[in-house]
Amino acid sequence: MPQHITNDHDLREAISGLSSVQQRVLGGQFVANVSHLSQDPRISRAIDAAANSDISQAELEETYKTVKAFATQTYTACGSDADWAAQAEHFLAAAAAASLSSDDQSGAQGAWKAAMQARMAKNCEMILNDDGGLANESEKQYQMAERYLEGLDQ
Repeated sequence: MPQHITNDHDLREAISGLSSVQQRVLGGQFVANVSHLSQDPRISRAIDAAANSDISQAELEETYKTVKAFATQTYTACGSDADWAAQAEHFLAAAAAASLSSDDQSGAQGAWKAAMQARMAKNCEMILNDDGGLANESEKQYQMAERYLEGLDQ
């Protein structure tokens, strides 16, 4: 029976039942959904790595370190002159790093952390564009998680 996700509690519960590889894949989907906020190739590589269930541990660690360093580098943009595009890029990089993080790095909730960081990136975009519109990233994530879980059941 497909799981219906309508709130953050449901999402977090669904995520908690996933393996680390499944969390990485779902977290990567959350990142991909807001990837238009950065043209940096490190984000694209992180999304590709998250989607690759056959990636080697060495390649995964290297991609994680690279995107984590990018997130750290872009952190300095947060709070400076309200550059919302730069802040969105920082949160996107942080989301990508969370999606790739191992259980011991993320506290076993990498997909959840990726979801929260992706939402922050989307919020920055909405502020940048002065758009309080209907683009509810939470709802999109619930739908993505439902689709992902349905795919696991097949």
